[in-house]
Amino acid sequence: MDTRTRILEAAAGLLSRSADADVSTRAVCEAAGVTAPILYRQFGDKEGLLSAVVDYGFEQYLASKRAAVPSDDPVRDLRSGWDNHVRFAVENPNYYRLMYSPGLSVPPQAAAEAHRLLAETVERVAGAGRLRVAPLTATQMIMSANAGVALSLISRPALYPDAAFSDRVRDAVVDAVTVEAAVHIPEPAEFSATAALLGARLRENRPKVLTDPENALLQQWLATLADQ
Repeated sequence: MDTRTRILEAAAGLLSRSADADVSTRAVCEAAGVTAPILYRQFGDKEGLLSAVVDYGFEQYLASKRAAVPSDDPVRDLRSGWDNHVRFAVENPNYYRLMYSPGLSVPPQAAAEAHRLLAETVERVAGAGRLRVAPLTATQMIMSANAGVALSLISRPALYPDAAFSDRVRDAVVDAVTVEAAVHIPEPAEFSATAALLGARLRENRPKVLTDPENALLQQWLATLADQ
């Protein structure tokens, strides 16, 4: 086992037993059998160490998500991903608290990868014609709600005695960003007709979220597609 892995395993063991989701570099050095200069050479400082420990602790969870075979129902995969996220948090509360700690100036890569994997599933939902908001918006809504539920359950479990609490929030959020039946997805040969139809509908009921220049640009793009 190399020095870096030995330090990470020692820190991970201490973190899992910590009452406040924190460890001291001195304790880690003693557990790993290394000196402080060696630890700092590997991780820079304590925050760098803690960020690396989070990534180390999340690796097995993320590996399982990377290896997961998508089902034929991406909305079901969204719900399954939510449940796995909460389950990991409840089973590994100290890793999870640390991942979302505002005190870490070095963000763990695990958080970014978890977000990316969710975004990929959301993109599949969009491709199936089941998404009612923009993919980025849906990803942000689901991730923030998922993390909020997980942090609530591990930080204040007495306030959330309902065993179905996570399921209720999950269903409310997923239902808010998806539609029950897929909308019609035009084939490439239908793009011209679809663009012409959308342009006409938007001229009848102009979206208030668009400025005059934005609306004009959108109409120009739709007209270009309609002429192809």
